[in-house]
Amino acid sequence: MRKRKFWGWGYEDDLLTASEEESIEARILSTFDVQEVSILPIPKAEDIELPSVKISIPKSLENILTDDHLERLNHSYGKSFADTARALLKDFSSPPDLIAFPNSEEELIDVMDWANSNKIAVIPYGGGSSVCGGVETFVGDSYAGVISLDMKNLNKIIEVDRESRAARIQAGILGPDLENSLKQLDLTMRHYPQSFEFSTLGGWIATRSGGHYATLYTHIDDFVESTRMVTPSGVIESRRLPGSGAGPSPDRLTIGSEGSLGIITEAWMRLQDRPIYRSSSSVEFKDYKKALNATRLISQSGLFPANCRLLDSNEAHFNGAGDGSRHILILSFESADHDMSPWLNRALEIVKSQDGVFEPPESQSKDSHRSGSSGNWRNSFIKAPYLRESFVRRGIVQDTFETAITWDKSYEFIEEVKKQTSAAIKEISGKPALVACRLTHCYPDGLAPYFTYGAYATPHTMIDVWREIKLATNEICVSLGGTVTHHHAVGRDHRPNGYDIQIPGGFKDMLTSAKERVDPLGIMNPGTLIDPAGIEIQNWITKK
Repeated sequence: MRKRKFWGWGYEDDLLTASEEESIEARILSTFDVQEVSILPIPKAEDIELPSVKISIPKSLENILTDDHLERLNHSYGKSFADTARALLKDFSSPPDLIAFPNSEEELIDVMDWANSNKIAVIPYGGGSSVCGGVETFVGDSYAGVISLDMKNLNKIIEVDRESRAARIQAGILGPDLENSLKQLDLTMRHYPQSFEFSTLGGWIATRSGGHYATLYTHIDDFVESTRMVTPSGVIESRRLPGSGAGPSPDRLTIGSEGSLGIITEAWMRLQDRPIYRSSSSVEFKDYKKALNATRLISQSGLFPANCRLLDSNEAHFNGAGDGSRHILILSFESADHDMSPWLNRALEIVKSQDGVFEPPESQSKDSHRSGSSGNWRNSFIKAPYLRESFVRRGIVQDTFETAITWDKSYEFIEEVKKQTSAAIKEISGKPALVACRLTHCYPDGLAPYFTYGAYATPHTMIDVWREIKLATNEICVSLGGTVTHHHAVGRDHRPNGYDIQIPGGFKDMLTSAKERVDPLGIMNPGTLIDPAGIEIQNWITKK
């Protein structure tokens, strides 16, 4: 059986080839004008000492709870840059005391009741793919201990309503298992975040996940028909309906709650027929303003492409989708019902009006989205988490951050974020930095820019360098009128200089009150999204 890495992304046998490692090292030496870099070895579980377990397993739960050494390692961190860096440096100073693996909602409730009775913090854990500190287990000394509650055994599709195209699905199901099961029914949920392979339905809902597709049916919000959530004070289940005007939506509070109110155990999700018609093209632009305007016009046209990703010249070059001289717009359309060529043709008329250059559609194959510039970027997108690990081992900070802004501010916003981020990185790291941008999602009224950067550091300075850059980019995005995160959630990492400033004060009071009502002792994922009433959770990023 393949083992997941406790120190990084993917499985232990998923390592880069020697040539890939050599290519990355050459890029680092050239980019940062250095002669050599140190490489951290891959840690071994048996070489890592963990703090003693602070809580004992009750006999009634001994089949559900474990203090296994490897499981404590596996559940210590998510998959952010800082998580990988701390793991490679063998810093496991605050692991969970116990890990729970409930096999049913009833067993989950038993664990929650015991934890609540003993004031033990509970950290919900789906696939552990959080990149923003969403499964951080350091909670301070206000709790008797910490449990990581792993949902992997609640992983079934319980019921399918083919007529309504919906399914009742347990929260612990992984993306590939969900889609493979639906494929047998010629259905799909069509939600593909970059973390798809190792993330769960419950995690998607809890973090307001954004999928790969650029327009329509991209945020998990669009797929949720109803939810069921277990809180320390009881079960909250919404009514399954296609829509309702009966007051504020209970689902809207559950979606994006990040485990701070309770644990999502199942949901009814909207499905679609599997697409069989596809049309795609890659468009090149010399002028970024015109490329941005073309993207806006398409977003407002009612064409709703499945993919509408604009890569600036740096992003395109970095991911092998271009030579760095052109900005590239990747367009694709798909349908289960009809040929999408007219939609693509109209989109190409729009880009042509903005001086976009493209390959004629009639020369494309049905798999064109897997080849050329589009295919190169797609492959790089999938490979990115594995490549980042190689940078981390060499102490180089290779990371991303994403935001959203309305169209009227888009160009100036993107350019200013790049400018301020580059300046911050140079000041923090001592070396110039290249900041690239791609648009991941497009709406009629705005867009989601996604920034990639690299910063020089060493294995023993990289966490502090990353920490300062994270605080800087949080502040930059919010101060310029954007959001601190578009689809990566808040967690712990996006609170300081970001969400804590962005959230309206009155709404924060409402959210804190809601948490106090369903979680009076504040045991649910404390410090993520908000602090429990009367308890201040130290954030390791700010060290306060």
